[in-house]
Order: sequence, then C-alpha cells, then structure tokens
Amino acid sequence: MNVQSTASRYSPDFDMPVRGDPITAERYISKEWMDLETKNLWPKVWHLGAVIAEFEEPGDIVRHNFGKESVIMVKQEDGSIKAFYNACPHRGNRLILGEQASVAKITCAYHSWTYDLDGTLTKVQDPDDFEGGSPCGKVHLSELRCDTWGPFVFWCMDDDVAPLHEWLAPFPERLKGYGVDNWVRVLKLSCDADFNWKIIRDNFNESYHLPTIHPELSTFINDGLPDTLFEMYPSGHNAMWMKGHQATTRVDYHTTEVPAPLDDVARAWEIDPAEYNGHTGDLRAAIIEAKRRLGPSRGYTNYENMSDQQLVDYFHCTLFPNLTLTMSPEQLQVLRTEPHPTDPEKCIFQHWCLYPPVEGMKEVVTPIGNEPLEHDAVVRHSVYGDGVSLGFVADQDLSIGTSQQQGLNSRGFKGCILPGQEKRIQRFHELLNDYVAGVEPAGKA
Repeated sequence: MNVQSTASRYSPDFDMPVRGDPITAERYISKEWMDLETKNLWPKVWHLGAVIAEFEEPGDIVRHNFGKESVIMVKQEDGSIKAFYNACPHRGNRLILGEQASVAKITCAYHSWTYDLDGTLTKVQDPDDFEGGSPCGKVHLSELRCDTWGPFVFWCMDDDVAPLHEWLAPFPERLKGYGVDNWVRVLKLSCDADFNWKIIRDNFNESYHLPTIHPELSTFINDGLPDTLFEMYPSGHNAMWMKGHQATTRVDYHTTEVPAPLDDVARAWEIDPAEYNGHTGDLRAAIIEAKRRLGPSRGYTNYENMSDQQLVDYFHCTLFPNLTLTMSPEQLQVLRTEPHPTDPEKCIFQHWCLYPPVEGMKEVVTPIGNEPLEHDAVVRHSVYGDGVSLGFVADQDLSIGTSQQQGLNSRGFKGCILPGQEKRIQRFHELLNDYVAGVEPAGKA
C-alpha cells in the first residue's frame, strides 16, 4: 500500500487530538516522577526483551535487567519461551547473574533451590523441614506474560495490558511486507548516558532536528517538511515516513549534480547518476525500478512483498513509551532508552541493527562500518562520551542529551514550546501524564 496516496500529515485517521498539557522539567529530573513511572507506567506496557535467535536449545536463557527489575526468558522443551522474574521465591536472590545462560535446571546459588525450565521447584535442601511438607512441586517462579513478533521476544508485567500483536498495532500489518522474521541482529550496542530516558524519546518523535544534528543525511533522505508524513495511531504509537533516495527539498539540488552518497547508491543499482543531474528528484523512481528488476537476482527475496515506498523510504516507528523501530529496505534499527535503576537524570541507551539474510552476502554496511552478516557480530556496552561509537547517527542524537539534561535543571526553563510538527512529542507526554496519574490514557484505543 502506498501510504502517501491514502493519508496526509493532517489525515483525521492518523492525527490524534492533544490537550496542550504543559511539558515542564520535573518529569526529566524528579525522583518522585521516576517512582510514579516505575509504579504506573512500566508495568503497563510490553517490553522488548530479546531476539528469537538467542534461543537455540531448551534451557537457553536471556536476562533483561530493566530499572531495578530483572526478567529471565527461558526456552522450553516444547520450543516456546517463558518469562519469569529473576528472583528466587525462597529469599529473593537473583537466579541468573549473566546476560545469557544455558542450563538443564535453574539453580539458585544461595541455597541450591532448583527449578525446572517451566519454573516449577524440584529440589530443596532439607525438604522435610517445612511446615506442610516439601515445597517441591508447589512453589513456582513468578511468571510474566511472554510473546513473540517477527524476530523479537517481548514480556509484560501486567495481565490487563492488550495482547502483544494488538498492543503493537498497526505495525505488525504495516511492516509485514519487509519480511523481518528471519533478519539477523548484527549489532547489539548499548551505553550508560547522563540524561533522562525521555530526552531521546522526544528526539525520535520529531524530525525538526535533522537539519542541525544530522546535516549529512540531507543528500539522500528528504527531510523537507512538506514531503514528510507524520502519523499518530489510536494505540498510542507514532510514525514518520521520510522519502529516501532523494535529496532534501530544503536545498535546491535541481540544477546540480547528484550529491554523494546518492550517486554511489545509483551506481550500485546500475544507474548512471550523471543522467539525473539537474533533476535529482527523479532518481528515487529509477532506483525503485532497478530494485524491482535486479533485487531478486541479488538475493533480496523480500523485495517482492514490499511496496514501492518501502523499497526506498524510511519508516520511523516510535512505539510508546520507549522503543523505536526505523525501517529501511535492507536494515531494521532498534533504538531504545531505558530508565536508570535509581537516578532520573541517567538512562541506558540501546541500539540494535538487523539485516535480511541475503544468500552469498558475507558482510553488511552498518552504522559503525562493515561487519560480518552474523548474529551478534558486534556486542558491546560502553559509557557515552568515552569515544566508543553507538553508530554515527546515534552518536549525533546522543550528543545533545547531556547538555539538554543540564539545561532542564535551569530555573530559566519554563516548559517546552513546540511547533506543529512536534505534535507527536505533545501527545507522548500527555499519554505519559495519564499513565503516571494512574488514569485511562486519553484517546488511546
């Protein structure tokens, strides 16, 4: 489906109302606000915990620490994946201390209480020393909801939250053509950062910063406001379509040569960029045609199910509250900020990159350079500012975070002043206000 032909930025189907709530500094700096998020927000949403490729055999475990909470996802004998709180029911000790494990049984290191993969207690020391008899078979690890979509595993703390595929709407349907189910996670990058998790969420809910923070993107992504499609969905999520393989309309390229790297992209698809000097906007349609013609023979079997728009454009999906999926035809970027366990002015930033498994392709171009097309070819955690890249565009996004956090502590900041194109930020914070207040979010299906 060509979304451009059926919806505009002002379409009532994708333009949700806002109230105009003030967006003031306490939500970024207050421990009290952080505590309310812990109580009323984070249990009420689905959390991306892992990729399915991490679970090869029964007993494979992936741990996901989130704030002060810790969750383990465990592959079962029947191939399904269950999620449990990472706490022993005996006296609360964490069961899995590493990020990954592969075990036949889950055993607590403190007193050797042992659990089957389904969370059932099977062995304790001195089983007869319990009033009422042995607790084995009666005690279970505390289970959370767990489900999968595409290549991902999600978990949720609350039984009343909508089922995962309903909660994700409309993205399972809108992203179906990309065929991401078997895409390979090549990059798994993360860092500790000195700013509140919402600063980057605000950033990903607008394109207003692109000309200043990402100027080099303007030669192959059209960030012109009239050419960008913003969408807000009843589910609470937002999206932005940006024309790719086309230079920005903020700058007049109509009388110039095709700019780099768009010229190299053209050559990669057997197009002579010189033929488009003076009318670079037409190159996008030529690349669509070339991808249709050449893509299958190059191993891009997913192209046949993709719309023309998906073949060349960037679909930036911001899922409430803290998950972003940026889709392009040959790459899926996952960008997320999670709260620090105790400090509202810190967070953990995560950047994953997934790629389609093209036959014969040995490496892919990633935001940190060429890397092998292998599961988790690069896995690392750093501290932002230590010189370790999170990806060249992500580095630019993070570069403004610390200084914004510092400015939000100023008495001179009285609250955000937003242009119309930042309406998605306004709606994000109004949904957040309702969650934190413990009331039904306005306008959310």
